[in-house]
Amino acid sequence: MVRLIGYLFGLACVLFLVVAAGVGIYLSGMTKDLPNYEVLASYEPPVATRVHAGNGALMAEYARERRLFLPIQAVPDRVKAAFLSAEDKNFYNHPGIDITGLGRAIITNLQNLGSGRRPEGASTITQQVAKNFLLTSDQTIDRKVKEAILSFRIEQTYSKDKILELYLNEIFFGLNSYGIAGAALTYFDKSVTELTTAEAAYLAALPKGPANYHPFRREKQAIERRNWVIDRMAENGYITQADADDAKKQPLGVKPRRSGTHLFASDFFSEEVRRQIIDRYGDKALYEGGLSVRTSLDPDLQIIARHALQNGLLDYDERRGFHGPISQIGMTGDWGPELAKLPSLRDVPEWKLAVVTDVSAQSVSVGLQPSTDSNGKVDPARETGTIAADDMKWAFRDATGARKTAKSPEGVLKPGDVVYVEPIDEAAKTYRLRQPPKVQGGFVAMDPNTGRVLAMVGGFSYAQSEFNRATQAMRQPGSSFKPFVYAAALDNGYTPASVILDAPIEVVTGGQVWRPENYGGQSAGPSTLRTGIEKSRNQMTVRLAQDMGMELVAEYAERFGIYDKMLPVLAMSLGSGETTVMRLVSAYAVIANGGKQIKPTVIDRIQDRYGKTVFRHEERTCEGCNANDWANQEEPTVIDNREQVLDPMTAYQITSMMEGVVARGTAAGKIPVKDRPVAGKTGTTNDEKDAWFVGFTPNLVAGLYLGFDTPAPLGRGGTGGSLSAPIFGQFLAEAAKLMPAEKFHVPEGMQFIAVNRKTGMAAMEGEPDTIVEAFKPGTGPADVFQVIGEGEYMTQDQIFNNSPQAQQAVTSGMPGLF
Repeated sequence: MVRLIGYLFGLACVLFLVVAAGVGIYLSGMTKDLPNYEVLASYEPPVATRVHAGNGALMAEYARERRLFLPIQAVPDRVKAAFLSAEDKNFYNHPGIDITGLGRAIITNLQNLGSGRRPEGASTITQQVAKNFLLTSDQTIDRKVKEAILSFRIEQTYSKDKILELYLNEIFFGLNSYGIAGAALTYFDKSVTELTTAEAAYLAALPKGPANYHPFRREKQAIERRNWVIDRMAENGYITQADADDAKKQPLGVKPRRSGTHLFASDFFSEEVRRQIIDRYGDKALYEGGLSVRTSLDPDLQIIARHALQNGLLDYDERRGFHGPISQIGMTGDWGPELAKLPSLRDVPEWKLAVVTDVSAQSVSVGLQPSTDSNGKVDPARETGTIAADDMKWAFRDATGARKTAKSPEGVLKPGDVVYVEPIDEAAKTYRLRQPPKVQGGFVAMDPNTGRVLAMVGGFSYAQSEFNRATQAMRQPGSSFKPFVYAAALDNGYTPASVILDAPIEVVTGGQVWRPENYGGQSAGPSTLRTGIEKSRNQMTVRLAQDMGMELVAEYAERFGIYDKMLPVLAMSLGSGETTVMRLVSAYAVIANGGKQIKPTVIDRIQDRYGKTVFRHEERTCEGCNANDWANQEEPTVIDNREQVLDPMTAYQITSMMEGVVARGTAAGKIPVKDRPVAGKTGTTNDEKDAWFVGFTPNLVAGLYLGFDTPAPLGRGGTGGSLSAPIFGQFLAEAAKLMPAEKFHVPEGMQFIAVNRKTGMAAMEGEPDTIVEAFKPGTGPADVFQVIGEGEYMTQDQIFNNSPQAQQAVTSGMPGLF
């Protein structure tokens, strides 16, 4: 018997050794191909890039995985407790594998054999880290063994807090959100520190199967799973039973956070920022790099700019009549579901889609587009309203605006027509008829001293068209280019009082004859440079450019950044080249700031995921700005090393001349701002295809154009003065309320002399029709009346003392004297 027992014992030992050897060989094979767990130390998950406005407000987020990395120290204890209770209550006590939990899972799986239920894995948080970071999700024995080995090694290498940090930042929560910080924002639009116990418990319930606990499609299961987590939190002593009971009474309260742009009216601006980041750093940096981008956007100015441009576009468009309904739907049954399917202009929340239900001579009855929930279910409620005939009179004209085609709403709309409406009085359910305009435009507002773009509008609606007309549309600037022709002249020996002949001119090039004309077809005879700017004279501008040489004009245009390479032909002096609103506004900013070159920017600063600044727009330095205290030292000095591209005195002279454009020139009466100086220039291209205005105050420059995307005539009177200047005026009137009033800086040494408006010569005492003009040192009014272009000259005495006829000729513009 003893021998038998010994034999069996020996056999058992041999079997044990064989099994042990087999297990050893198996484990040895498993460990050969194990991934390197040390890579966890350099963990850099894909993190969302966040874009902020100048005041810090969140504008947009860009990510393939909506994740924000959060250090474990920033995770509140109640959030940790929720995840530990839901996933691994013994996390801080086990060595990587929870033997108790594993045994319980084995028993449960044995009991569930043949039931079709998915086996329980009993994975600890450490095992989930090993799987998520280093292994696949295959349900195999080999993968579980590798997972266990890696878990032991991870526990020996990293602290528990580090492992929990990796877990909380990596796991998937559904709705394209990854990591606890991203999930808190996605589901509740909150930071992690703001989560309640109930909210933290719901998020902790999601990693097991986000689709199984969807907040809307499977709300009941979601609440049950959340309450289970809350009970485990109470059972484990993290919260009291009273707290648990209160938390379970709370609704899910999920408020999905929208993706893309978050700040109202900033879509065009955000998209420009997105494009620039991709150009600078690439797609991966934008969507995975976790950049923090601070832009130059001023949200208040952005809303003002949007409102001004939209008003201008709508005013022009409605004066040309009705384009027709957006769509048509059947009216035999419930119109709600069909109307709900139609896309609306989401960035024009003032408007609502509506279907015409009835039409009479006095009014139109409409039904408003019903809302839908997150599952696409249409709200059964139906809102209705009325459009009075007086609130749609503009639609009685045809789409060209040429003639009236209807006398009442009955000739414009019929039941089933889908249109846009805007509330007049929501309580009374009264509306006005609206339509998206066919004409478009671009607008840019900028700080002239830094080049920071404060507002940008790329069209009527980003939802209507994503094409950014402020930065992407190449348009002819027309007469808004003239200030740079005149600036070149003032920088090269001419004065604001220099006289040029405004008369018909012919230019022959390559056998072709070009005869530029003034708007309106009239010529004024000899006129000063100031008059040429104020009245936007084409013929005298061409003569001035011819006298200087177009090579000089081209050099200045390129220096200001209007064109990369300008063809030095005379037609270019009238703005026949193509540029963008952004470039032209930037060029005007150089004049406004006294001639300093600027780099326009929509981005102030970019930081990487660690907070290190990798880009900063501001290149000026400040000596003494970082002093810890004051010890009678001099005030800090900002060192401005930017290139001086225009003489400051020239900048002031051309500014003064453009003030005349606003006061009595082509923009007279269009800018209702009286508490500060305003300078600017209108621009109208051939056949009135583009209408421009660019203007500035000492601390703000803005510009815009109106025109069809496929250039076509705007119609008679479609000039910069009549269409664009009023839009600038509306913008500035509101923007001025947000900015202090300042005066234009007068360079030291500038001389001011009264001159005759017609002759540009020094004014005699008591002489009418004079103006105080700015002259550089060593210059002044001419002693003789000389006209640039052609003809002779007369002395001042000859003009005013020789004969009344000569005096009358001068004051009337001397149409036949030269």
